[in-house]
Amino acid sequence: MLHDVACGFGSLALAGVLNEQSIAANWLLPKAAHIAPRAKRVIFLFMAGGVSQVDSFDYKPLLEREDGKMLDFDDARNLARTGKGDKSRVMKSLWKFQQHGQTGKWASELFPEMSKQVDELCFLHGMQTEGVAHGPATLFLHTGATNLIRPAMGSWISYGLGTENANLPAFVVLAPTMGNGGPRNYGNAFLPAVYQGTAIGRAGMTAKDCQIRNLLNSARTPEAQAAQFDLVQSLNHAQMNGHNGDTDLEAVIDSHELAFRMQHHAPNVLDLSQETRATLDLYGIDRPATDNYGRQCLMARRLAEAGVRYIQVNYSNNSNNPPWDQHSDMPKHATHAAAVDRPVAGLLTDLKQRGLLEDTLVWWGGEFGRNPFAENNGTGRDHNPDGFTVWLAGGGVKSGLSFGVTDEFGHRAIDQKVHMHDLHATILHLLGLNHKQLTYRYAGRNFRLTDVAGNVVNDIIA
Repeated sequence: MLHDVACGFGSLALAGVLNEQSIAANWLLPKAAHIAPRAKRVIFLFMAGGVSQVDSFDYKPLLEREDGKMLDFDDARNLARTGKGDKSRVMKSLWKFQQHGQTGKWASELFPEMSKQVDELCFLHGMQTEGVAHGPATLFLHTGATNLIRPAMGSWISYGLGTENANLPAFVVLAPTMGNGGPRNYGNAFLPAVYQGTAIGRAGMTAKDCQIRNLLNSARTPEAQAAQFDLVQSLNHAQMNGHNGDTDLEAVIDSHELAFRMQHHAPNVLDLSQETRATLDLYGIDRPATDNYGRQCLMARRLAEAGVRYIQVNYSNNSNNPPWDQHSDMPKHATHAAAVDRPVAGLLTDLKQRGLLEDTLVWWGGEFGRNPFAENNGTGRDHNPDGFTVWLAGGGVKSGLSFGVTDEFGHRAIDQKVHMHDLHATILHLLGLNHKQLTYRYAGRNFRLTDVAGNVVNDIIA
């Protein structure tokens, strides 16, 4: 209010009374939720490229029966590419399906370890999204917009709730990709810069090397470092006095404060050597296929345990053609499934054993799914934004639930549809945030993650 009225003179007076450091630090203090939260934090397991729903968790017996037949599919991407509605060859799943758990959920042999966890999972089979190419669809998944620079979901959550741990960032991204939007997928856009995601490592780097660079200073004693830090920050705040309202400068000063505190806390959080052999085995660490993603998932659990609000664990690469993007080689899905299956199942087991799953929402999925027919009548599947599967676990959602239905081929969502805006609204709701109230005024209008859309999917909330 003081900033907006009387030409902002009230906020100038306030800045003179209050310590600038306190103002910057207050941006990340814990904030009151709009409603009673069901979850305190989110771990998002991003499967870049689009896992095939009809080869994983959306069982369609008709694909087996109709395999090889040339049928008409109303597919916008196919029509745009060929200019005509050519028939496409139905392609059955390359992996056998069977029922699992007390719920009898059908799942393919592609994910044997996750299949053991189906009674803990809430499957959303009627997912739909915007953008048929990786770039726009990935941006939409993360920011709610396909072609505009908007804040990432983790930034919105940091802005809405602040941090649980003043010694660690509220929003951490493990091994992010530089492709398909790159830093925009964890950027703050027009929100104050303090809410941007903290990237640890990058895609293509081994998880062992995914650390925060220059975190420790062996050249000076802790006392000398503290004296140096106090001097630098006093100069920074003197500089800030002449730039009141410069959120970028405030964020830099605040990041120095956070970085200094992280020197004493982050090394322990990121140090997996403190874990038992049994825990390392649970995640598949030190096994060739699963070591990399297993380390990322275990790091995510340690960050969640330490109070980080939003943690994204990327299974990706530094290319605009991400790993799950099998246009001509569907058997490659098995390689990627082998890399993530045990780590993800291990994460769920570990969270449950530690009592963290109750208030941690785990979200697994990609930017879209894949088609039930062969691309160009070959051996792969093209992108499908019209009907695909993601799953949620813990954090206030119903377990052992399959919500949403695609048609008999698994091509389009036909019932209990969940748009990506709806999923965003629901995740915010579980965290105690009303997606319609979580707004930020910029360029003369109020913005929100869900734009002018989105409905909370109450049917999946426990």
